[in-house]
Amino acid sequence: MAPSLPELLAFAELLADVARPIARQHFRSLATVDTKSDRTPVTLADRAIERALRERIAARFPDHGILGEEEGATGLDNEFLWVIDPIDGTKAFASGNPLFGTLIGLMHRGVPVVGVMEAIALGERWAAATGLGCRHQGRLVRARATTRLADAVLYCTTPDPMAGDAAFAALRRQVRWTSYGGDCVAYGFVAMGGADLIVDRGLKAYDWCALVPILQESGGVLLGMDGRALHLHSDGAVIAASTAELAQAALATLRRDT
Repeated sequence: MAPSLPELLAFAELLADVARPIARQHFRSLATVDTKSDRTPVTLADRAIERALRERIAARFPDHGILGEEEGATGLDNEFLWVIDPIDGTKAFASGNPLFGTLIGLMHRGVPVVGVMEAIALGERWAAATGLGCRHQGRLVRARATTRLADAVLYCTTPDPMAGDAAFAALRRQVRWTSYGGDCVAYGFVAMGGADLIVDRGLKAYDWCALVPILQESGGVLLGMDGRALHLHSDGAVIAASTAELAQAALATLRRDT
């Protein structure tokens, strides 16, 4: 019999418990930071967390697949697929910035159903599963009911991919204000009602899988720039919003000024 969503969510939170002390051990005490072939950084913490989580998953659910940032995929077509980013925001982590997190997501037949974000340096956790709500520090949270761009606070991880982008500039002019940075934690801000809108590019499945249930269960959305649900082969351009109406308003602006 397949495990229940409450059981799977509890296990995802157990994995977050495993990740926490490993990240704390290395945070602000790194001797070296390696560079991968795509010129992004990777640390001992990234590798150690993913290895530990893979071992736990394989021992508890040997028939589940695993997709991780550092060690690739096994069982990609299995009914259940764990999708792990051991340190989302490695640049922040490596430079001593506390706005990073461990992302633990679970797909069932290609659909994200469980998501946990452990913001280790902040001592905060967001956890969600389909139909079970989104909790921050164990308390149910809701996104704001923002529908107008003029009322929205916009986040973007970095301005670099948006430089010279007329559509993004048009969106910035319409929102209340724009902030940069935060990596995965910014999505938590939307889920708990601190921000309203995120536009990002270059995300992989391990960057967004855990965040989909967190946004959906708080009343928001996390979609591709085509307005459709994300999937393993999505192109990495995403929009998160506190309401579906706000997402559509932002997409209309981005398309109109493309």
